[in-house]
Amino acid sequence: MTANPGTDKVEAVAVELRLDRISRLYNSLDPAPFHEKELEAAADDYIVGSAEDTGGRPIRLVIMLPQTELARPEAAQIPASIRNHFALRERNEHRRLRAEWHRGRLSLLIGLGFLVLCLFARELLLSSEGTVPRMLAEGLLIVGWVAMWGPIDVFLYGWWPIAGRRRLFAALARLDVDLRPLR
Repeated sequence: MTANPGTDKVEAVAVELRLDRISRLYNSLDPAPFHEKELEAAADDYIVGSAEDTGGRPIRLVIMLPQTELARPEAAQIPASIRNHFALRERNEHRRLRAEWHRGRLSLLIGLGFLVLCLFARELLLSSEGTVPRMLAEGLLIVGWVAMWGPIDVFLYGWWPIAGRRRLFAALARLDVDLRPLR
């Protein structure tokens, strides 16, 4: 990766994918039309892993195929189908993120309700005399706050890995794809 002299634009990192047939790029069990086909898991993993390895720098996918495969009509649809695949994955991550936020809000309501009940029960126990009620009261305090771990986990840690994957897939949905003859 290099910067062009006199500009701030950074060249994309070339990621090469060598195939002997176009069909190796796609999931053979996917009945969708060619331009909507799902990528083969190994190809998807390779592209995603390569994008993750670049540390956020732009990538350009170079697919190398035999000349006979490049001459097939499906070859012209490869760039659009790859971008479509990652756009679909980005939408799936968007749905996961919305579901995670929903789960967090629901967990927060449940956790707060449980915490209030525990604190109320704790106050009742603290008004009693004796060691056992005092121990139970402290246990309720701990249990009430432990119940808050679920929403805290969602709001502090759970959402950002999903958001990061969504950004990665959004970038891959705009991926430059070059087709070249296999050497």
